[in-house]
Amino acid sequence: MRKITLDEFKNYTFLSGIDHAPGGKFAAFAVHKVDLEGNKYLSNLHLYDAEKNAVRKLTAFNKESSFKWLNEEEIVFSTIRDDKDKEDSESLKEFTQVYKIHIHGGEADKFIRFNKRVSSYEFLKNGMILASVYFDNNAKDQLSLDEKELSEELKRLKEEKDYEVLEEIPYWSNGGGFTSRKRNRLALFDSEGNFQKYLSSEFTDVELIKLSRDKSHAVILSSTFTDKMPLYNELSIFDGANVLPLETKGLSLSYADFLSDTTLILTATDMKYLGINENGKFYKYDLEKGELTLLTKDLDMSLYSSVGSDARYGGGKQRGVYNGELYFTTTKGTDSHLMKVNGEGELTEVLAEEGSVDSFSIEEGHLLYIGMKNTSLQALYALEDGTSRQITTFNDWIHEELKLSIPETLSYPLEDGRTIDGFVLKPADYEKGKKYPVLLEIHGGPKTVYGSVFYHELQYFASEGYFVIFCNPRGSDGKGNDFSDIRGLYGAIDYEDLMNFTDLALETYEDMDSSNLFVTGGSYGGFMTNWIIGHTHRFKAAASQRSISNWISMFNTTDIGYYFADDQTASSPWENHEKMWDQSPLKYADQVKTPTLFIHSEEDYRCWLTEGLQMFTALKYHGVESRLCMFRGENHELSRSGKPKHRVRRLTEIDEWFKKFQPKES
Repeated sequence: MRKITLDEFKNYTFLSGIDHAPGGKFAAFAVHKVDLEGNKYLSNLHLYDAEKNAVRKLTAFNKESSFKWLNEEEIVFSTIRDDKDKEDSESLKEFTQVYKIHIHGGEADKFIRFNKRVSSYEFLKNGMILASVYFDNNAKDQLSLDEKELSEELKRLKEEKDYEVLEEIPYWSNGGGFTSRKRNRLALFDSEGNFQKYLSSEFTDVELIKLSRDKSHAVILSSTFTDKMPLYNELSIFDGANVLPLETKGLSLSYADFLSDTTLILTATDMKYLGINENGKFYKYDLEKGELTLLTKDLDMSLYSSVGSDARYGGGKQRGVYNGELYFTTTKGTDSHLMKVNGEGELTEVLAEEGSVDSFSIEEGHLLYIGMKNTSLQALYALEDGTSRQITTFNDWIHEELKLSIPETLSYPLEDGRTIDGFVLKPADYEKGKKYPVLLEIHGGPKTVYGSVFYHELQYFASEGYFVIFCNPRGSDGKGNDFSDIRGLYGAIDYEDLMNFTDLALETYEDMDSSNLFVTGGSYGGFMTNWIIGHTHRFKAAASQRSISNWISMFNTTDIGYYFADDQTASSPWENHEKMWDQSPLKYADQVKTPTLFIHSEEDYRCWLTEGLQMFTALKYHGVESRLCMFRGENHELSRSGKPKHRVRRLTEIDEWFKKFQPKES
């Protein structure tokens, strides 16, 4: 067996988007591979035949990652394949080309060409198509223009690429670029993709469309705003002709679906107890009576999976209704489980195994899910009689070829009886009695968790001879609202938990070299890395990634800053300014002695480049050895879904930075 290489992820297979065909006999999912030389990801659809228990490749164009079942045997997906479509796309002409493929063979054929840029669409019972359409209030409606006018407008749009005019906040979004006055607008099309009419205003942004079981009507989540996007959104019903608003009494809704033709189930929070990170609850909306009812008053759990890993690509369904019950993923402790809730608010555990449920599908009693377990990469599983059965074997080779370090649990109790749970990876070639360096890894969020699932970066550093330690300090997910609430306490109790966990690891594992400690983390983990180096000199070197250094600048420059920064620090630049500054690592930069590498992406609008630049400048000003590596064309997701060569360079930077400060062997 061999050690994991820095670029080993090029050999992994990533799965996403499992979804059943009507009837449940077939299911499709996307399979993603890394093309390191081409610096891209190759995505194709695969088919699972339940009767034959067989998986086969369905597409081979390397661009198919999202899809929709048209019927029991046909799949549709949007893509650009021919030269004419590519030319139209490059000219900024609005269109979306949908292809259709039969699961029993044959090439994909052009099916529908929308004459608008469509982001999502649903086929209605009457043959019409309900869709979310890209709409730019800064541009002219291309369908209203004649050939000459369209040519002039396309020319103008190309020229406008050199300018951005901002008129609202947020004015950009991570991974989405500049968004000022741009929306996803609800629209109706005929069966051939011809635009019929808009169903929402020009300043309404559609977040979710879910059809009723008979596909005659839909529930819509959206936000309507100018100047500043609100934190509370809107619920409405499309009745087949019009969109009718529903009263939700000041809730922030994250999901809506039909339990029946006359009953909706919602996940929502009023944010009054814990602000933006408050765990949601389930509500029922009776469409006939117009009544909203809270189903789970005492519920206090995460309603999504937040188990982190850098060995995923693509997404998939984490909530869905089947037989009048809503199935959903939840984070419990260090794992994500699958549960269901009925119309009375009764909760039932469906799947509670170690690891993560990344996405799932259920049809005709058949439940499939994509997950990670037993320190393995993703696989497709079937849940049968309460037991998981693995279907795909794309990644089984890692246990046959690679030296993996199995996570060992390590926890310590808090005074209130709760625990800080974490893990330790021993060096891959561990020899008892030999001293090894220690790397503390800190997750993002902060409301996420580390689990025992496969994590490429952590496994790589274990293969390079580090003890890798990682935990879930207060602020993390999986243990209810109170545990995740660190508003106004950033750098206080979470810092205490991380340092106590480090001390416990050093006491527990005598072969850890306490004089040879390193630290890294991204996003919130980058914030904590910046904070740590300003409050202790115990680490020989640090790598701060996509970090926050100054809450005041973060508030005023990032896509979530104006509502995240004030909520999390319990202050603002104008109210209790000093409290916000007190929680900013930049304030303590003059105390730093630790050599620090900064990793940042030019298009990271979640934790903008200025955060890394400020901290880097401060360290250089005070004579601390430091380095900043900026990645063009990347955003906040660099470590998880960035271009393959960029992911290699990122990990190379961290690896070489730490090695630079390792003791020289005599």
